[in-house]
Amino acid sequence: MTQSTETTAATIWLSKGAFDKLTAELEYLKGPRRQEILAEISSARDEGDLKENGGYHAAREEQGKLEGQIQQLEALLRKADTTVPEDDGVVSVGKLVTFKFEGDDDDEAETRLIASIEMKEYAGGVEISSAASPIGAALIGASVGDTVTYEGPRGPLKVEILKTEVFTG
Repeated sequence: MTQSTETTAATIWLSKGAFDKLTAELEYLKGPRRQEILAEISSARDEGDLKENGGYHAAREEQGKLEGQIQQLEALLRKADTTVPEDDGVVSVGKLVTFKFEGDDDDEAETRLIASIEMKEYAGGVEISSAASPIGAALIGASVGDTVTYEGPRGPLKVEILKTEVFTG
């Protein structure tokens, strides 16, 4: 794991909880799930002619998918950065940011987690904005009270940052 809250193409910020869940999933896939599929292959192989053995071919296909999932998870976890950002009022990866669009009332404020899409399942229903997205890139480095502008689909948009907090999920 790297020791920075900055993300690059080589790093992906994950909360500690997400990292732990993904690690447990990887261990399950590499252990019990892999063994289940190997048992299915062995059982199907015992049925005889492999050319016309649908169970054997299905199990081999499942094995291929599993190995792909394992490789993806291993690559993701190798690139993971679980550093907890400072609670300093500055927008960075790993923080929840509450903001409102110019002209909106405070009760129309939105909260988003600045993180990679891999955090979606672990964000507790909070919308995610990547640091590379137009709004994420505009928000990164700005402080509470700042107004930033970014290019939206219909032209420039301004948002005021109301609050930041470290994501702990």
